[in-house]
Amino acid sequence: MKRKSEQEEFEEEKKQRIWSHGEHWLRGEMVGEGSSGSVFLATPKNPRRGEFGSMLNFLGLMAVKSAEVSDSESIRHEAEVLLDIKGCPFVIESFGEEITTSEEGGDHMVYNLLLEFASGGTLGDLIEKSNGHGLPEAEVRRYTKSILEGIKHIHKFDYVHCDLKPENILLVPNPATSTGSFVAKISDFGLAKKTKENYCQWRGTPTYLSPEALNDSEQEPPSDIWSLGCIVLEMLTGKSFSDLKPGCELEDFHYMFDHVCTPKIPAEVSGVARDFLKSCLAMRSCERLTAEKLLLHPFVVRPKPSKAARHTKRKVVCSSSGYADGSKPSADCHTSPAIVRRIPPPPGFEILAALV
Repeated sequence: MKRKSEQEEFEEEKKQRIWSHGEHWLRGEMVGEGSSGSVFLATPKNPRRGEFGSMLNFLGLMAVKSAEVSDSESIRHEAEVLLDIKGCPFVIESFGEEITTSEEGGDHMVYNLLLEFASGGTLGDLIEKSNGHGLPEAEVRRYTKSILEGIKHIHKFDYVHCDLKPENILLVPNPATSTGSFVAKISDFGLAKKTKENYCQWRGTPTYLSPEALNDSEQEPPSDIWSLGCIVLEMLTGKSFSDLKPGCELEDFHYMFDHVCTPKIPAEVSGVARDFLKSCLAMRSCERLTAEKLLLHPFVVRPKPSKAARHTKRKVVCSSSGYADGSKPSADCHTSPAIVRRIPPPPGFEILAALV
């Protein structure tokens, strides 16, 4: 193992010294680090007092995304976007922001964004655990619907996320159930932009970017839909788009988009999932369905039994004498009593008294 130099050790100790606690929260261990900052666990100092904004009803763990003020532009932008689009249960919630200073005093100022903690990790973690086999389709449908609800909300406020990928989808426990299931929530809005806002270069992760983003640096709502298609394909197969094309590098994406009509969808994907993917991964952005329309697709809409099926079921279970298990029908069962005719025995047969 390579030993750290004295300079590296000094920089690491210096970095640890600047991560101080907040006024109303305690900083815990570091759980992640990226180009835009570091992520820590945190707990309220006195959660019942509700002194810190939205922490009024918050009693558990938080995630705190931190960076030195001089390098905090991306996190500050994320805070602004989350404030603009707040109120969606399928977008990670922000509890506020705070600037802290080094415990030693000094001039080190740190910008902190307090966020909802996702105890289920990321969707990327879950896919990785499948060992290349993918998730059950029923699970994929459920997560896809949650992500679509989040995208619909983001687009309603004229934002484009620009960096949708499994690692930016967090899994939060579903408060409506006691089965340990999770809700998928969209996070990491550091690269989000307003619609019609143009940049000279694409932003995001190449594997999940649309053809028009890579070729023309055009990122509008249909680009997020393409990214969703890539995520769904990865959930179903356990492999990312680049994994399905071995040896595919960034330069190859441009060539591929110029010569292929649509990404190849593996044969094992079901028909309804295949149709959904084609609605997301259309090469021309104008041919992709909106999040609102995709929420009506059979892939994410739970089928309801027809009226005929419900009527037949009621006729089977309802009778004047009750159900097969001996219980009586409820008062709202208005189906006509079942009439059972007695069939006489054929000539030469007698009915035993015990059976009459």
